[in-house]
Amino acid sequence: MNRPNILIADDQRDVREALRLLLKSEGWGCTAVESPAQALAAARERQFDVALIDLNYTRDTTSGAEGMELLAELKAFDADLPVVVMTAWGSIQVAVEAMRHGAGDFIEKPWDNARLMSVLGNQHALARARRRGQRLQAENRLLRGPAAEGFIAESASMRSLLERLARVAPSDANVLILGENGTGKGVIARLLHDASKRAEASFVKVNMGGIPETVFEAEMFGHVRGAFTDAKTDRIGRFELADGGSLFLDEIANIPLAQQPKLLRVLEDGELERVGSSRTLKVDVRLISATNADLAAEVAGGTFRKDLLFRLNTVELHLPPLRERGEDIPLLAQSFLQRFAQRYQRDDLRFAPSALNAMSAYAWPGNVRELAHSIERAVLMAAAGALDASALNLNADSVAVGAGAMGAVPAVGQVTVEEAEKRMVRQALEKTGGNIQRAATLLGLSRPALYRRMEKYGIE
Repeated sequence: MNRPNILIADDQRDVREALRLLLKSEGWGCTAVESPAQALAAARERQFDVALIDLNYTRDTTSGAEGMELLAELKAFDADLPVVVMTAWGSIQVAVEAMRHGAGDFIEKPWDNARLMSVLGNQHALARARRRGQRLQAENRLLRGPAAEGFIAESASMRSLLERLARVAPSDANVLILGENGTGKGVIARLLHDASKRAEASFVKVNMGGIPETVFEAEMFGHVRGAFTDAKTDRIGRFELADGGSLFLDEIANIPLAQQPKLLRVLEDGELERVGSSRTLKVDVRLISATNADLAAEVAGGTFRKDLLFRLNTVELHLPPLRERGEDIPLLAQSFLQRFAQRYQRDDLRFAPSALNAMSAYAWPGNVRELAHSIERAVLMAAAGALDASALNLNADSVAVGAGAMGAVPAVGQVTVEEAEKRMVRQALEKTGGNIQRAATLLGLSRPALYRRMEKYGIE
């Protein structure tokens, strides 16, 4: 476990040094400053677990006004930062007032070491519990939202993505989702919106590859009547439609170079003008974008602006391809089978072992989209109750999942699903020298999932 970091603000050098030595001996990392301005600067540079601040500084040594101002500014900057205030004996009323304005607790000078460490430890533990609760709440919202229907994330790579998504979703940070075609970038964008503070507002999706350059401004920013020949009425653009909510720009790499500065200006200033109007409008939009392109290469090639990329990718989420989500393939397949069997009144259908074996061995170059299409086609064309490998009509030349790392997977029909899985687990453990975490990553499994399979097949 990482040691907690504390910000100490006090204008007396001997107090700062005494606190630093005490906390260092207790395993805390310390940053000690002498003024409110330095405290704010430190808080902007790094994240702290707790702040311990004096209420009185050089400007006013009795009223606590400077400390109250610092408290308000720290809480405005980071509402979740626990702040403990220090005050001289006889100034308890000021400390109580500070607690009414967001302080977690107070300490009297001179302090008792045991009480000080107890207060700081409690505030740190409470803050950690709140953060865990926020992450769980965000993740629960993800899994309850409209986009979560059929959302499956049991593999290690997807659980890691979900954890990052839960951390960033409640913020207003712009997010760039990267991933191959068919991996579900649109689903992730919707999950981000549903877990954000903007969930009740609009989620507006725009396919940037489907907007001709000649109407880009009118589509994105709107236009007024008479702005051009076909402008018979005023029209609201996509940014205005998403005001207060989230705007999802899919295939962001397709924005024409000449239009990129116009998009950048809106992202920087939150301001736009409709085509044909000089009136400036303010918009509050959280931008989510996605692409399967290598934007760094596009920047190097001069087809994508570097400053625009910086605005888009405050946070990047990398969506793994289906071939790296081995544990999710049979779960996704069963989900799609249920959906399409219900849609086409084929409730009698099920997967034969050969079909499950084939899907696990297939590389899925079209990712989740290809899996869904393959199963929908099989459901439509199936003549019998069991869907076998031939019903899926998969390309036998495609590389098997994990084949590049662990060797070839046995051909369909030669072994059962269980035998193939047991062999892959053994190969992964041999390749990684028995390292459970590395073997789990190689197989696209979580550690608990790998342990369950080892126990199932008697592998030690």
